[in-house]
Amino acid sequence: MDNSLLSLLIWLPIFAGVLVIWLGNERANTARWLSVAASVLVFVMSLSLYTEFDTTTHLMQFEEKASWISQFSIYYHLGVDGISMPLIILTTFSTILVIVAGWEVIQTRPAHYMAAFLMMEGLIIGVFSALDGILFYAFWEASLIPMLLIIGVWGGDNRVYAAIKFFLYTFLGSVFMLISLIYMYNKGGSFSILDMHNLSLTTTEQAWIFWAFFMAFAVKVPMFPVHTWLPDAHVQAPTGGSVILAAIMLKMGGYGFFRFSLPITPDASLEFSEVVIILSLIAIVYIGFVALVQRDMKKLIAYSSISHMGFVTLGVFALFLAYKPGAAEGALLGLEGAMVQMISHGFISAAMFLVVGVLYDRLHSREISTYGGVINSMPKFTGFAVLFAMANAGLPGTSGFVGEFMVILGAVQANIWYAVLAATTLIVGAAYTLWMVKRVFWGAITNPAVETLSDINTREFSILAILAIAVIAMGLYPQPVIDVMHASIEHLLNQALTSKL
Repeated sequence: MDNSLLSLLIWLPIFAGVLVIWLGNERANTARWLSVAASVLVFVMSLSLYTEFDTTTHLMQFEEKASWISQFSIYYHLGVDGISMPLIILTTFSTILVIVAGWEVIQTRPAHYMAAFLMMEGLIIGVFSALDGILFYAFWEASLIPMLLIIGVWGGDNRVYAAIKFFLYTFLGSVFMLISLIYMYNKGGSFSILDMHNLSLTTTEQAWIFWAFFMAFAVKVPMFPVHTWLPDAHVQAPTGGSVILAAIMLKMGGYGFFRFSLPITPDASLEFSEVVIILSLIAIVYIGFVALVQRDMKKLIAYSSISHMGFVTLGVFALFLAYKPGAAEGALLGLEGAMVQMISHGFISAAMFLVVGVLYDRLHSREISTYGGVINSMPKFTGFAVLFAMANAGLPGTSGFVGEFMVILGAVQANIWYAVLAATTLIVGAAYTLWMVKRVFWGAITNPAVETLSDINTREFSILAILAIAVIAMGLYPQPVIDVMHASIEHLLNQALTSKL
């Protein structure tokens, strides 16, 4: 097992990004090819995390540890388990797609654009593999900077407002996380996340730390009512920015609940689980209805993202109510469903934003009313778009169904009414998705410009085809993903159910 693999996955794309900036926009084509080569290399390397992974243990694997700031016992400590490893592969997979998707579209400062995504890839892999609290925080905050630049430089007309709103929301939430990490260091003498899992905390301490983490992670997911930055960020971001934001950055919040909230504050998580469940259900139902009235395709998909991510937090916190002594299946189903939903949402949201990007590149409009009858001029593209729309609505046989169904089954064990409310998304989700498909792709052509549209080229076809395979493969056979995470999720469930009092 290569002990420096995680470091390579983090630093290789960051150094490649520096090299791409050095090449500059004058040598844009070389910069593009180098960016694609680097992202493909990192993806191929990340696959060995999967092939060499031991699925029988919950222990951290591929560990690396070196002293970093010795006077505060801060280490450069990396490692992955079944929860973080699938998210790292999702990150390396998505980065290739956004770099290839921006190949022709980005004409202003293309080298800087590619470099921003490469650096963000490295930083986000750092978030998913850091086992030291301060190292985690450093990667967590640093990953905001490339996204701030991507929205602020290559975004729409209102990009600066959206970029600053995104940064302030996510940065302010994280400050609370830093305070709680420092508090736990003062109490336990270690910044190691695994040591924090075993740190004994009183009810009051757990409550404060729980809400501090909640502020950081809820903003990132984003949960109702701290979700308002997301539609602005998505609408203003370039297509690649929207893809990474939806496919990867929102998952950092879900990952935080798995890695920090449940194991460090199990009693507070139990005590406040109903509050989080109610907020999750509001996101699933209410935000679904908000999506129903959107006229801008990107805004509609952004709101649908919030609704779908509500399933992640529902699955995580319903475990306390779903668990019955001697029968942990319901709680396990909810937790595993939440993880499957994160990966599935990564594929589907990426695909949906790329679909909107293809239309926007041709007509420079995201308004649903601009389109109509697109199938007449873009039949191949429409085939992909309808498949992804069905997956977004949770059609059985696609990955969109698997995670949501598992969470609903887990929620049934907790409270039948939670499950009924969550299941309404299968109706509302189908309503807003099909409404958009009907208006954009079917019907008579009302805008003469639609008749002149050219169907997708080889580059666009390849990207959408790869995502289509991922969505269908995971929908038909999710077992390889579930097997990888099972031991880690089982261990996490035991941690969450073991009181520290």
